[in-house]
Amino acid sequence: MSKVKGLCIMDVDGTLILEEVIDLLGREVGREEEIAQITSRAMRGELNFERSLRDRVSLLEGLPISVFDKVFKSIQLTPNAQKFISILQKNGILVGLVSGGFTPIVDKLAKSLGITYFSANQLEVKDGLLTGELVGAIISPELKQATLEQWRKELKLPRERTVAIGDGANDLLMLKSSGLGIAFCAKEVLRKEIPHHVDKRDFLEVLPLIDFLE
Repeated sequence: MSKVKGLCIMDVDGTLILEEVIDLLGREVGREEEIAQITSRAMRGELNFERSLRDRVSLLEGLPISVFDKVFKSIQLTPNAQKFISILQKNGILVGLVSGGFTPIVDKLAKSLGITYFSANQLEVKDGLLTGELVGAIISPELKQATLEQWRKELKLPRERTVAIGDGANDLLMLKSSGLGIAFCAKEVLRKEIPHHVDKRDFLEVLPLIDFLE
């Protein structure tokens, strides 16, 4: 790639893909409804993100890691996500994924889309089973924002050449600190604070908002 002209950071669950992976994992352990209710409240900003994530992950204890292959096959990209990403990449805009979801899924998604910059939560595994614990730093709202800043500085880009796209309360800080924050089919808490919204679930609707595309 020639010189990077911009950076576009995307949330994964509910933005790049239609599903919330943790809810799909909950289905595998028979706790989907319980987990989905917590997810929904966290995304609306009603619960502390990190605490709610730890609570949900604890319910996944005992799941085999092979479950990620099954879940990966069931997730669907948001319409035109692949096309959107390849248009940005062809225009010298680096695409990165920052997810409050989990590395085994985000890693596969990133590779399938030709994305090298990504960050997600790590689940602890012992003897091939999830322990119900997380390891390492939690991808909190603050860390999403810090990751955007870190990648921007590594790429030596000015703030106005950064785009952030997300749908939940945990994306707010990241969207606010980018040059262009886009609330994508977003929860009310995000729509109130972020002036740019896309309300149709189609990534081609985002392209006209990015003013540094060739």
